[in-house]
Amino acid sequence: MEDFSIRLENLKKRYQQLVQQKNEVDGSGNGIYTRYKWPVLTAEHAPLFWRYDLNPSTNPFLLERFGINAVFNAGAIKLNGKYLVIARVEGNDRKSFFAVAESDNGIDNFRFWDKPILMPETNEPDTNVYDMRLTLHEDGWIYGVFCTERKDKNHPEDTSAAVAAAGIARTKDLVAWERLNDLISHSGQQRNVVLHPEFVEGKYAFYTRPQDGFIDTGSGGGIAFGLSDSIEKAEVKEEKILDPKIYHTITEVKNGQGPTPIKTEKGWLHLAHGVRNTAAGLRYVLYLFMTDLQNLTKVIYRPAGHLIAPKGDERVGDVSNVVFSNGWIADDDGKVFIYYASSDTRLHVATTTIGRLMDYVMNTQPDQLRSVTSVKAIYSIIENNQKLDEFMKITKL
Repeated sequence: MEDFSIRLENLKKRYQQLVQQKNEVDGSGNGIYTRYKWPVLTAEHAPLFWRYDLNPSTNPFLLERFGINAVFNAGAIKLNGKYLVIARVEGNDRKSFFAVAESDNGIDNFRFWDKPILMPETNEPDTNVYDMRLTLHEDGWIYGVFCTERKDKNHPEDTSAAVAAAGIARTKDLVAWERLNDLISHSGQQRNVVLHPEFVEGKYAFYTRPQDGFIDTGSGGGIAFGLSDSIEKAEVKEEKILDPKIYHTITEVKNGQGPTPIKTEKGWLHLAHGVRNTAAGLRYVLYLFMTDLQNLTKVIYRPAGHLIAPKGDERVGDVSNVVFSNGWIADDDGKVFIYYASSDTRLHVATTTIGRLMDYVMNTQPDQLRSVTSVKAIYSIIENNQKLDEFMKITKL
């Protein structure tokens, strides 16, 4: 009994130290955003009473009864003054589920709510659910759109064959959830689907990512856009590509919408992920673009290259060299919290402002798709700087 008590007290002490740890700014950064030293959520943030049977009669050695492997890819929203994320929590059994964690300041001291979300199922049960995007829609509901994965019944002999679809649920408080029908599309499988926060032509609007298979996009050409008459029985009959994947860029292999876009006075800000292949495997990065306020399929600004790429320890994890985001929060004062996961293992935050993001998007040159044009972009900056006294000081360093 003494061993049980001592072990429990040590577990509680380490857990309290973890959830109370203050975050710190990590370096001076690039001026666009600020990175932080510590992840905001990890597997160790899962409450002890999820993982351990705390009864010494039934668990005398205080063994972990339900292991948590990773906490990552989180949707995000601000409600009642709290910064809330709905994280993808993956157990040691490889099944993912959703759980809400909250913070007073959005950068540290995140604590999970007492119980994870028991997501209702459709008539066809989910094998796995993950990567929820949250949308506070003008119809008054908060919608969660997420990937639902099921075994591919057309290939029963292949234990890796799966089918991906967009699950849809709605709530008012992130506690009680109503499951709706999965999104119907006519372009193969769907992942990375996001609901637009406003009606478009009186309809519900979705950002989609059509793909031929569960992993490979195949003929799927990038981030698409489509309309549905209903949300209860959502169906997108036509998808128009607005942000295509392009050869020898950060989106060469595939790309997908991140969180719900943010509306600004100049256009809709989009955060997305781009994927390219390397000798070490796929590399995921985050990038920004902006679409027209009225014509949502018209990209008006698309800066070259990535906004956030894996750095340092972020490059190591279950799926290495990956950053992924499906959640951000824009405060009324213009501050923005970008919640991004690294290597399918842990969740981080980067902070910035609407003004900085708009400056970056509108004043960074687009990708001209050739090496010589990249050099010319540097020349342009150099030539502008040569007109300044500061240029002479820096060149003498």
